Amino acid sequence: MFARLREDIQTVLERDPAARSKPEVFFCYPGLHAVWFHRLAHRLWQDRHYFMARLLSHVGRLLTGIEIHPGATIGRRLFIDHGMGVVIGETAEIGDDVTIYHGVTLGGVSLEKKKRHPTVADNAVIGSGAKVLGPFTVGAGSKIGSNSVVVKEVPANATVVGIPGRVVMAAERPKEKSDFEHGTLPDPEAKAISCLFEQLRELERKYSELATDHAALKREIEKKD
Repeated sequence: MFARLREDIQTVLERDPAARSKPEVFFCYPGLHAVWFHRLAHRLWQDRHYFMARLLSHVGRLLTGIEIHPGATIGRRLFIDHGMGVVIGETAEIGDDVTIYHGVTLGGVSLEKKKRHPTVADNAVIGSGAKVLGPFTVGAGSKIGSNSVVVKEVPANATVVGIPGRVVMAAERPKEKSDFEHGTLPDPEAKAISCLFEQLRELERKYSELATDHAALKREIEKKD
């Protein structure tokens, strides 16, 4: 148990440059506390003590601002940065070394009692405010841009942005560490506008060539007349 706690604290120290010491992480990181509350609640849930599991989960939500259903399955070294407003549903599954920023929702789109929340594979990164909705898989090493709304499968090592989420970079070479450079994510709208301007410039160039050719042809005709 203590080895697992040390691993959790070391995970925060490695992924958050603002973390300066182990005592600071232990006492001042609600994302870490939420994981610990969930670990206990999930054990109660597995033992069919559903009321106590939900009660403990609710206490964790009150203290951390992070809501994780005790039925959710979470792997090792999950890092929830800041964390306020994070919601993780009952049938959500999260792999190892995943990073989640504040305001993220791993939600469902069905009222049926079945798998209805996403599965997030190892080393995925989900940006602040993103909503991942439905019983599909977010592939290993993938990145979900801030405030994106994802409603379908995400390939491994892909980058998804927008509403609805679109893959703008696929089969990207995975990095050694899970990071999230918000300012370097592709902008599909800006890219589309840029392509339109390029096409417009090309049309203007062709029109100019045709106008020049037409003027030259007209002069030749006038000379013959």
